[in-house]
Amino acid sequence: MRNLKLALRTLFRTPFVTIVAILSLALGIGANTAIYSLFDQILLQPLPVAQPDRLVNFVASGAEYGYQSCNSAGGCDEVFSYPMFRDLERAKTAFRGIAGHFLFGVNVAMSGRTAINGRGVFVSGSYFPMLGIRPAIGRLLSPNDDETIGGHPVVVLSYDYWANRLGADPNVIGQQLLVNAQSMTIVGVAPEGFSGTTRGERPYVFVPLTMGAVLDPGDADFDNRVENWIYLFGRLRPGVTIEQASASINTVYSHLINDVDAPLQKGISATALAQFKAKKILLNDGRRGQSVMMRTSRTPLVLLFSITAIVLLIACANIANLLLARAANRTMEMAVRLSLGAARRQLVAQVLIESVLLAILGGLASVLVANWTLMGITALLPPQAAVGANQGSIDVQFGFSALVFTAFVSLATGLAFGVVPALQSTRPDLVTELRNNSGKLTGGRGAARFRTGLVTAQIALSMALLIAAGLFIESLRNISRVDLGIKIDNVVSFAISPGKSAYDTVRTAALYARVEEELAALPGVSGVTSAAVPLLAGSNWGKPAVSVEGFQKDPDTDAASRYNAIGPNYFHVIGVPLIAGRDFTAADRANSLPVAIVNEAFAKKFKLGMNAVGKRMSVGNDSLNITIIGLAKNSKYSQVKDQVPPVFVRPYRQMMGRMDQIHFYVRSSVPTEQLLHAIPAVIKKLDSNLPVEGLTTLTEQVRDNVFLDRMISTLSAAFAILATLLAAVGLYGVLAYSVAQRTREIGVRMALGATSATVSGMVLRQVGVMTLVGAVIGIAGAIALGRGAQALLYELKGWDPMVIALSAVVLTVVALGAALVPAVRASRVDPMQALRYE
Repeated sequence: MRNLKLALRTLFRTPFVTIVAILSLALGIGANTAIYSLFDQILLQPLPVAQPDRLVNFVASGAEYGYQSCNSAGGCDEVFSYPMFRDLERAKTAFRGIAGHFLFGVNVAMSGRTAINGRGVFVSGSYFPMLGIRPAIGRLLSPNDDETIGGHPVVVLSYDYWANRLGADPNVIGQQLLVNAQSMTIVGVAPEGFSGTTRGERPYVFVPLTMGAVLDPGDADFDNRVENWIYLFGRLRPGVTIEQASASINTVYSHLINDVDAPLQKGISATALAQFKAKKILLNDGRRGQSVMMRTSRTPLVLLFSITAIVLLIACANIANLLLARAANRTMEMAVRLSLGAARRQLVAQVLIESVLLAILGGLASVLVANWTLMGITALLPPQAAVGANQGSIDVQFGFSALVFTAFVSLATGLAFGVVPALQSTRPDLVTELRNNSGKLTGGRGAARFRTGLVTAQIALSMALLIAAGLFIESLRNISRVDLGIKIDNVVSFAISPGKSAYDTVRTAALYARVEEELAALPGVSGVTSAAVPLLAGSNWGKPAVSVEGFQKDPDTDAASRYNAIGPNYFHVIGVPLIAGRDFTAADRANSLPVAIVNEAFAKKFKLGMNAVGKRMSVGNDSLNITIIGLAKNSKYSQVKDQVPPVFVRPYRQMMGRMDQIHFYVRSSVPTEQLLHAIPAVIKKLDSNLPVEGLTTLTEQVRDNVFLDRMISTLSAAFAILATLLAAVGLYGVLAYSVAQRTREIGVRMALGATSATVSGMVLRQVGVMTLVGAVIGIAGAIALGRGAQALLYELKGWDPMVIALSAVVLTVVALGAALVPAVRASRVDPMQALRYE
C-alpha cells in the first residue's frame, strides 16, 4: 500500500504526462479489445455444449456430381444426401453418433399473432442428444421424433424467440405454432445461449429433419442419392482420435460410394467416375460448429487484429518514451534513495508499480473506447448482420472474455513499457550524480538513443499502417467504380414467401400478379418486376449441365451455367440493355412456348456469338425445348467483385413449381423513403399474415454486398490515423525533451554565432533522419503486409506505388508538423539565459 500511495502521488505530480499516457493506452488497448471481441466470438468461442472438443465436421472431398443445395452452414463440398446420412448413421463406426442439419426459411406465428419471417433448422433426432444440452423448459427432439418422413409435427423453440417474442411464457409447451403454415406442437425450448451449430445464425425454431418433406419440399429430397443438402457432424467415442475415426468412417463411405452411389452417376466420363469413386470424408475440428462465416472472416479479422496490435505497440512506445524522460529527471531522486540504503529491487518494483498502475488506469478507460469502437463496427454491418437481427446476426458486444483480455493486455503493457525505465533509472553513477547536482540530467546517451529508436519504430509502424489503409481505400474505390451493368438508383426491393404460408401454385401465381398490379399503381412508380434469385445478394442458382444448339460437348465438358426465374420487363426495370431480341411479357406463361434470355457471357461460353436469338437450349441432357428470345448485356449476378458468369433466365410464370418465394423490384421517380413505407401497406392489404422480407433499396443492397470491404477500409483508415497521431505525439515528446536537455548546447552554439535558422535546421534534420529511416522500414513492412492481404484487395497490387508515395507525403507532413514547435522553441533560446541557467 505504501508503494501504491507513492505511485499515485508520483503520477499525479505530473498530470499532463499521466493524462497523455492514459489516453494513449486507452486508445491502443480499446482498439485491440474491440477487434478481439469480434475475433473471439467468430473464431475462438466453442459451442456451448458438452465436450465440444470431441465434435468433428464432415466434408465430402473430391468430385461432386448431381445437385447440391448449400447455405451459410458451409460450402457445397460439405453436404450429403439424405440416404447417405442415414447409411452412415446406422453403420458401426468410431463415432458415438452422427447428426445432420440444414437451415431453411420460416414464417412462424402463434395463434392470433402476425407471422414473422426468420430462420429455422432441420435437425436429425440425434442432434440434441449428441450435443449433450438440456432444455430451458419442456424437452428437446429425440430420435423418436425423426423416424417417419413428414410424420412428426413437433418443434423446439430457440431461447431468444421464446424470450423476446413470447415473453418467456412457461405455458407454451403443448401449444400450437404455425411453421410455414403447418401447425406444429411446441415440445420444448432450447437452453439460453444456444443458437444452433451454425455460427452467425439465430434460428427461431428447431424442427425434425424428416419434416422437410412438408415444410420445405423444394429443397429436401429424401430419396435421391445424387441430391446433396444435409450438413453432418459427429461425436467421437472416448479415447478415439480423429485419425482412427477417419479410417473407420471412410471404410463405410468407400463401400457406399463405389457400390451404391457410383452406378447412379449418369453422363460422366470414365475419368470423372474414377475420381468420384476415390472420394473421401475429411474430418475437421467441430468445436466451433459449422459456418461459412468462420472461413470468410478469418483473414480480415487476423488483419485487423494485427493492425490494432501495431497501434498498441505505438502507444506503448509513447509511454516508454514519456517514462524514460521522467526517469532521467528522477535520476537524482534514485541516487539519493540508493545512497540512503534503499535496495535496487525496491526501486525497480516502485517504478514498475507506477507503470502497471498507469496501464490499469488506461485499461479502465479503454473499456469506453472499445464500446465506442464496437458501436462503430455495428453501424458498418448490414441490417441482417447487426445486433438484434434474428437471422445471420453477429452479437457485437463487450463480453467477459473481452474483459479478461483487456485486463491481461493492460498488465502486460504495463510491464512491457515499464521495465526499461525501471532499470535505467535505478543504475546511476551515484558519485557523479551527487557531484553534478544540477537538476538537469540527460539520462545518458544510451537512453537518448533508445528513445530515438522508439520514435523511429513508431514512424515505421505508422508508415506501414498508412500504406495498408491506403491500399484498402483504393481497393474500395475500385469496387465503387465497378460497372454493375444495372441501374441501381431509385429502386426498392423486397421479398415475399407465400409458399411458407400454405399457398399452392395457383394461389401463388394469382398473388404475384396482384402484387405487381398494386405496386404499379403506386404514385411515381415507373416499373415493377421480380426475380427468384435476388440481385447482388450472394445467392446463386446453378445448373451443372446445359445443352445448347450447335455446342458440342462430352461428359467432361464444362457446361454449367447460373440461371434465374424473372418477371415481365425485368431487363427494362433494372436497366440492363438487350442487345438483341425482346424482354419477357405477361404472355410468357406456363402454356406458352418455353423461352429464355441469355447474357453475353453465356453466348460466349456456348459459342453463340451475336446470333443467340432463335437458337434452342435445354437444361441437362433433355431435348432442346427452350427457345432463346433475347441476348442481354452482361450484368453482375451474385457478387459485385466476381466476374459476370454465364447466365440464362426464364419467365417465372413458366417455372411456378419452384416459385414459393420471389423478390420484387420497384423503380420510382419519388423518393425511395416513400416506397419503403408504402410497400408493407400494399402487402398487408393483400394478406395481413404475409411478412415482407428484406425491404431495402437496391443501392443499400449493393453496399451490403461489399460491407466487408467497407468495414476493413474504414477501420484500417481509422486505426492508421490513430497510429499516426500517436506517433506524432511521441515524436513531439522526444524532440521537446531533446531541446530542453540541449538548452546549454544550443545556447553555446548561438553564442558562437549560430543563427535561428541553423538551430531550427538542426532539429529538423534530426526529424528528417528518423522519418527517412522509419519510412524505409515501414515501406518494407507494408509490402509484406500487402502481400498477405492480397486476397482482400480488388484489382490492386499490394505494393501500389501511388499509395506508397501518398502515404510517405502524409507521414512527412505529420512529422514536420510535430517537429515545428520544438524547432521554433530551439531557435528562440537566449544564449545568456541558457548559460546562466546551467
